[in-house]
Amino acid sequence: MPPRPYLLLAACAVFAACGDAPTSGVAEPLPDVAALFDADALAAAPRTVACTLSDGAETRCLSITLTSAPTSFTVGPWCPRHVSDGPELAGIWLRDGRVYDVDGAFIQALPEFYDDATWRLFDPETGKINVTDTQVACEAAARPDVDPAYRNHCVECQIDHIDPAATQTYVIPLEPVPADAPAPRVGHAGVGVAFSGVRLDAPAPLDAILGAHTLAPFDDCGGHVNPAAGYHIHAVTDCLAEVEVEAGHAPQLGLALDGYAIHARLDPEGRDAEGLDACRGHTTETLAYHYHVAAPGENAILGCHTGQTGCTLDTPDAVCDASAVRHRGPPPPR
Repeated sequence: MPPRPYLLLAACAVFAACGDAPTSGVAEPLPDVAALFDADALAAAPRTVACTLSDGAETRCLSITLTSAPTSFTVGPWCPRHVSDGPELAGIWLRDGRVYDVDGAFIQALPEFYDDATWRLFDPETGKINVTDTQVACEAAARPDVDPAYRNHCVECQIDHIDPAATQTYVIPLEPVPADAPAPRVGHAGVGVAFSGVRLDAPAPLDAILGAHTLAPFDDCGGHVNPAAGYHIHAVTDCLAEVEVEAGHAPQLGLALDGYAIHARLDPEGRDAEGLDACRGHTTETLAYHYHVAAPGENAILGCHTGQTGCTLDTPDAVCDASAVRHRGPPPPR
C-alpha cells in the first residue's frame, strides 16, 4: 500500500516558518500536503503544532490559517433583485437531494414550493425582491433568532461585510487517529478545508432558516458568507481545485478535520465511489482510508468523521484542545 500523500514529509524550508518546532534545534518538517493549499488564500505560513484531538489524543497537527474568502474563484451572486432576474443573477438552493436555481421565478414560486402561503419575498406591485443588502441587515437576518424586520427576505451577506483581517485556522492531525466511535454527524467545527482555501462546512441549518421565512441561497460554488465565519461551502460543485492522486480515481480536494483526505464524488469517468460507510469514507486496494464528498443537493458534504477531529480556531495562536470544546462550540454558521 503506498503511503498516504498527507503523511509524506517535506523540508520546512518550503515555507517561511514552521512554528512550534521541537527544542532540539532541528526544524520540524511539514507534510507535503501543506504545499497543495492555494498560497494566495493563506494568511500565514503553515506550521506544525501540538494539539489535543476530540477524544483526548495528544499529537502533532498541521495548522493552516486562511483568509476570510477564497482567491481562486469568484464568489456570488446569491439573491436576485427582481422577479424578472434569471439564474445568471442568482445562486442556488438545496432540497431533497436536488439543486435549484434561485432566480426570480423561483422566488415567486416559494409559496407552492413549500406549500405555505406565508412566503412573500417580493413586492407584488413592483416585483422587487426583499434582500438584506446592507451589513446591518445581513447581521440581523443571518443570526439564529432572525430579527422580525427581516422575515420574508432573501438573506445575502457580502465579503466586504467581513473584517478583512479576520482569519480562520484549521488544526488537523498529521496522522489520523481513529475515534472511539464515529460522530453521529459533522460537528460545529466543520468538515475540513479545501486546497482552494475555503472552509468545508457542516450542513446548513435549513430548518432555522426556513422557519423565519427567509432564504439564504448559496452561490454556484455551494457557498455563502456569514459575518463570523466568512465565506464557507455547504455543497461541493465544480469550483474547487483538484489534485490527482491516482489515475482513474476521484481527485483529492482537501483535508478533513480528522486528517483523512477528502476526494471528489466522481472519478474521471463520472462514476460514484463504491463501498462508502456512513461518513462517506472507504479504503481501496491502493489508497488508505479517505472520504468522498456527497452530491451538492444533499446539504451534507460528509456524513460524519471516523477519526478524532482537530480544531477550527478564530485566533491562529490559540491552543487546539478539541476535547474541551466539542460539546460547547458555537452554533453552526448559516
